[in-house]
Amino acid sequence: MNRSSRPAFGPFVFFALALGLATYFTFAAVQGDFGLFRRAEINAEADQLKIQLSEVREEVARMESLTKRLSDDYLDLDLLDERARRVLGMIRADEIVIR
Repeated sequence: MNRSSRPAFGPFVFFALALGLATYFTFAAVQGDFGLFRRAEINAEADQLKIQLSEVREEVARMESLTKRLSDDYLDLDLLDERARRVLGMIRADEIVIR
């Protein structure tokens, strides 16, 4: 009779420990360093970096085009004239400056 009058703490401790571990691992899976929220942040950052990469590639292509057009092999006289006038701050007689 002594045994039946005492409450059984073993199963209670086991289920409390199991519930605690399940709660911890669920929290870690959602909020942790490798959790779902962090994955969403990484995906959003990756999308922004892809956009930034495409912008940089466009800028590089534009600069390569300008460099080619001002090279010794292929000289674009209109571009050269525009750049020289911009650097020197000069205008042609037939141009009108609007400020």
